[in-house]
Amino acid sequence: MGAGAVIGGLGLLSGTAKAATARTTPPGAAIAGLTPAQKAGQRVIFSYPGTTVPQSLLDQIAAGEAGGVIFFGENITGDDQIAAVVAQLKDANNASPVQSPLLIMTDQEGGIVRRLPGAPVDSEKTIGASSDPAAEAADAGTGAGQNLAGVGMDVNLAPVLDVYRQAGNFDDEFGRSYSSDPDVCAECGAAMITAQQKLGIVATAKHFPGLGAATVDQNTDEAPVTLDVPLSDLRSIDEVPFTAAIAAGVRMVMASWATYPALDAKYPSGLSSAIIQGELRRRLGFRGVTITDALEAGAIAPFGTPAQCGVLAAQAGMDVLLASNRDVSEGQDTVSAVAAALRDGTLNPGLSDVALLRVLALRDSLG
Repeated sequence: MGAGAVIGGLGLLSGTAKAATARTTPPGAAIAGLTPAQKAGQRVIFSYPGTTVPQSLLDQIAAGEAGGVIFFGENITGDDQIAAVVAQLKDANNASPVQSPLLIMTDQEGGIVRRLPGAPVDSEKTIGASSDPAAEAADAGTGAGQNLAGVGMDVNLAPVLDVYRQAGNFDDEFGRSYSSDPDVCAECGAAMITAQQKLGIVATAKHFPGLGAATVDQNTDEAPVTLDVPLSDLRSIDEVPFTAAIAAGVRMVMASWATYPALDAKYPSGLSSAIIQGELRRRLGFRGVTITDALEAGAIAPFGTPAQCGVLAAQAGMDVLLASNRDVSEGQDTVSAVAAALRDGTLNPGLSDVALLRVLALRDSLG
């Protein structure tokens, strides 16, 4: 986002019996009883405005039609407040027919992109320029992990693994890249990922295959961005940190919304099967969970509404769909659109079930 594998089952019973049987139910049987709206909703991350959770979101969760929630600065006034909110969301999930834990996430990158007070304080740029970048990145990962775990969250949308090209460009302007050296980015990213995941926090490598070539004016939150980077550079520079992240066991990868003509001249990364299924999964061997960037981003507006783009992203192979405009209705519209696409065959039901099971396996591993 801008500056602002294993397959497991789930229980469809109630109360304590759900937790006891969640990991023994055969995966196919576990999701067979879910409605299209529930299958769709379990892959959608919701957001909301202000500090009070809307009843509509609690109802969405209790109905089994939400997979998680993302928090922004406007949702958080302090650790105790947000911990109470997280507990409220988890209570709502206790009523859901799907007992896999919610994905409760935020962007705690460090530097200016921190939703929670506290660690990590240093930006990626500061860490990358330090005398021992890997150690500093590990410390940042530990700090972020402890911070999130302390309030009940379990997913950090960090680290950024973009390899910036020029001083002051899109990533470097806000200190959101470790270095212009792909090896430094790789070393730091792997260290932060490992430290977070040791604490049970899901780390997220972003923004695949890399936004490091974006100029200061190329912000995918605002408008379409084309990065006409040669394939040789994409693979020898931009993808190097992601290769290291995968080797380190990163559990989630976020795709960028930029278009990369060397890989796909038509579709942005998160809407491109060639990039998600071909480059990320087949060529680099990633077996974890994929997540979109914000569905309301200006970069993908030419392809339709956020809900329509959610369907396109699911077609391309994205597992988790991020509805992050601080409006519950965006998530609801996305659930409705994906459910309709499941009903009419626009989305392949078998492949969609594989994606859902991948998401549920990740969630079943939490807590």
